[in-house]
Amino acid sequence: MADLDTREWLLTNGLGSFASGTVSDVRTRTYHGWLFAATNLPSRRTLLFSHLEASLELPKQVIALGTNFWGSGQIDPAGYELLRHFNINPVPKWVWGEDDWQLTRQLVMPHFCRGEREVGRWGGEEKNFTLSSCNRLLIQYRYEGKDEGILRLRLLIADRDFHDQQKATPQLQFSQLLGQGQVCLQGINSGVFGTPWHLRWTRGNYQPDGFWYWNYHLPEETRRGLSDREDLYSPGYLTVTLLPGDVVTLEAKVGFPDLLQSPLTDDTFAEVVEAEQDRLSLVFGWEQEEVGRLGDWENRRWGEKSTPSSFPIWQQLLKASDQFVVSRFCGAEPTVIAGYHWFNDRGRDTLIALPGLALRTQRFDLAKGLLQSLGRYCRRGLIPNIFPSLENEPVYNSIDTALWWIETLGLYLEATQDWLFLAEQYSVIQQIYKAFIGGTRYNIQVDSTDGLIGWDARGVALTWMDAVVDGQPVTPRRGKPVEINALWYSALCWASRWAEILSEQETVAEPSRFAKQARRYSQQAQQVKDSLQQFWNSQLGYLYDTIEPDDHRNSQVRPNAVIALSLAHCAFSIEQGRQILQLATKRLLTPYGLRTLDPGDPEYIGKYMGHPQRRDRSYHQGTVWCWLIGPFIRAWKRFYATEPLPFNWQPLLEHFLADGCLGSISEIFDGDEPHTPKGAIAQAWSVAEVLRQLEN
Repeated sequence: MADLDTREWLLTNGLGSFASGTVSDVRTRTYHGWLFAATNLPSRRTLLFSHLEASLELPKQVIALGTNFWGSGQIDPAGYELLRHFNINPVPKWVWGEDDWQLTRQLVMPHFCRGEREVGRWGGEEKNFTLSSCNRLLIQYRYEGKDEGILRLRLLIADRDFHDQQKATPQLQFSQLLGQGQVCLQGINSGVFGTPWHLRWTRGNYQPDGFWYWNYHLPEETRRGLSDREDLYSPGYLTVTLLPGDVVTLEAKVGFPDLLQSPLTDDTFAEVVEAEQDRLSLVFGWEQEEVGRLGDWENRRWGEKSTPSSFPIWQQLLKASDQFVVSRFCGAEPTVIAGYHWFNDRGRDTLIALPGLALRTQRFDLAKGLLQSLGRYCRRGLIPNIFPSLENEPVYNSIDTALWWIETLGLYLEATQDWLFLAEQYSVIQQIYKAFIGGTRYNIQVDSTDGLIGWDARGVALTWMDAVVDGQPVTPRRGKPVEINALWYSALCWASRWAEILSEQETVAEPSRFAKQARRYSQQAQQVKDSLQQFWNSQLGYLYDTIEPDDHRNSQVRPNAVIALSLAHCAFSIEQGRQILQLATKRLLTPYGLRTLDPGDPEYIGKYMGHPQRRDRSYHQGTVWCWLIGPFIRAWKRFYATEPLPFNWQPLLEHFLADGCLGSISEIFDGDEPHTPKGAIAQAWSVAEVLRQLEN
């Protein structure tokens, strides 16, 4: 490779753990490493295993295969110059080589299987610990050449939170216990023991030594205005003598070694890959021969963009969607990671992503489990947006998550006709309704004069445009936001229909009560529909974004008007919808989604860059959000059913296949051309909305 290829790859395991890095194998982020283990599912992700620094000794030369950025500005070694091929499917695969030798490396992160949690033998912590011990990574090297080679693999390890960088201090030490074909490792920081894990191998001799590598440079963190230096500890190295055609396999696994675990062999790697293909086949209903084609990527020369040559994009999108689905509470309930690398699960993101991740893919049990789980957290009519960890309470900081729950429940019921589930969840629907009518946190309440929902609380941002800088919301949107009230209208329409359905069920007591509720919801829906005309800006041919508490109308052109047109029930006329979409197409639409603000607006910021405060100020002030392409397309199909869609899928699909994080879709893009991908490298609702709208 003439240049460093810093496009990224991602592996996940269904527990919140992940592995990630770059094509050229250089670490550019705090979030690059081979085993970030979720030890408090799906959160508290800890970097345990950074990578193996490899070198190959041949009769006349010693070849360093790694690539590192250093704080001095050096790149040393420069193993990327010997990198010949990289494939992402079915698992990441690197091939280094010259005329007379070739070394291949593959990585796989086994997906959590529910049956595994009964394997361990660790006493009172059995459930939690055995699930954590399902956090594994397998590495396999294959050597080809005319001479015998000696492969040296130096371990680089850590014990730190995935948001932090590790620094060498006297307080941080690492213990290691060497056994037959394995070593057990554990960090100890100021006398506090960290997460134990072990590495085992099929061949080779391990030599413990123990010293620090200081001052790795992480250039992506420099660009993000964050700390950009890291120290990694090396407890020792493995030496493997390889004849041409030989293979060595290693496994890193959280927890202490288990005497009952299956022996590690060189066949284990292929078995794990095959098991993952079997799992995908079961989840998505693929034929085995289709799953096998996941590996059929064309070889490519470096410096050229390439895409998979034979495996359909639809199947690749399905595989990408599965990376976000994880287990919470010891595997007891499903949830969705909002994005990698740095997000946990979020209520709003989960609900917006659910139709694409679960309904479009016919994973109806998953959809039901997600709705059920979020419904259980309903308090005072609100559903939390943030689930920080098991130890902390969820954060109820959104006005719309509960309304998205009703909207998504409606889509689930339309797809499944699961009226028993409706009856089970109806009390949650009533709780949300009563709270909004009577008032709840943040002064959220329906205005009795027009039936619209408003809120008024300073220092918070309760809609999806939720960036806050120095305690001040960037886009506060206090008052009556347009998409919130469109969701409220749709919720009332759903509630009326559901009450009517329940009134006709033979198993329901007091059917007349439900019939009466259906009429009340219908009357209120009509009032809200009429009142939504207050948002119509006839001069602009668009919707006001917010009616503020003092009744001032915010006329900024934002995508929330498009969201209002895209819901299951829409209150606006054909002529209004078409005018809105024409202006949105002209001012907001890009090849990667919708801008969050018209570029002609004085507050528009076209580049998402710099330190955190600067980035947060631009987050919803022009930055393109990929997930918004879904509402745009749904609205277009509603109001321009016979007109061609003014959107070319090709740039976005090329991004998915060959840019950013290979095989996933970024969270956001710059508002200005060339719309560089930014934010999280893999975002659930980005992938979900493309899945939902793309014709397979």
